Order: sequence, then structure tokens, then C-alpha cells
Amino acid sequence: QVQLVESGGGLVQAGGSLRLSCAASGRTFSSYAMGWLRQAPGKEREFVAGISWSGGSTYYVDSVKGRFTISRDNAKNTVYLQMNSLKPEDTAVYYCAARAGYFDYDEYDYWGQGTQVTVSS
Repeated sequence: QVQLVESGGGLVQAGGSLRLSCAASGRTFSSYAMGWLRQAPGKEREFVAGISWSGGSTYYVDSVKGRFTISRDNAKNTVYLQMNSLKPEDTAVYYCAARAGYFDYDEYDYWGQGTQVTVSS
């Protein structure tokens, strides 16, 4: 069992930055691929960024490439999402998710409760 707790969301002006953190419980964090997904009001949940269990591979949706960076610290059982040059269309609830083994864009075993990110224009 893995428990995920996100933090770092909030209200920011367009062009600003936020860093989301996701702290994971359990001793096997380093064996999980991690992802950040988001859901805006009235829209389906979408993949944002992912990282392999080792941190050697990262994945991004086209709309955030060059602006967002996913990273992980396996010693701290934490995955991060650095979000720069934020746009109003980035407004959503952001979820951290974990998948045992190899990375997948859509299939995850565990989910956090979500953290709200609001970008004002």
C-alpha cells in the first residue's frame, strides 16, 4: 500500500511559478513510476508529466513541455512538479499517482487526494 499526499498548490498570476510536491509512504517508493495528472472543471482528467522509477526517463504532455519539470528524490520518497510560466489554462486540480514498475500514461495503482492550482489572468 502506498499513500500519496500532494502539497504546494495555490493561486498564482499568469507567468508565475509553483512547485508541487508529492510525499509517498512506504519503503518501495523507488520501485514506482510516478505521474502528475490534472482535471479542470468540466473536463476529463489528463496526463501532465511522468517519471520512471529511476528518474532516468521523463514524459510530458505537449502543452507543458518547456514549462514544467518533473523530478523525484527517492531518498525522500518525494516527487516534484516545477511549474513555470503558468497560464490560466493550467488551472486544475493536480493529482499525484504511482504505478508499480514501468511508466504508463494512464494506468496507476495509487492516487493522492489532489491539490488545487489556480492561475489568474
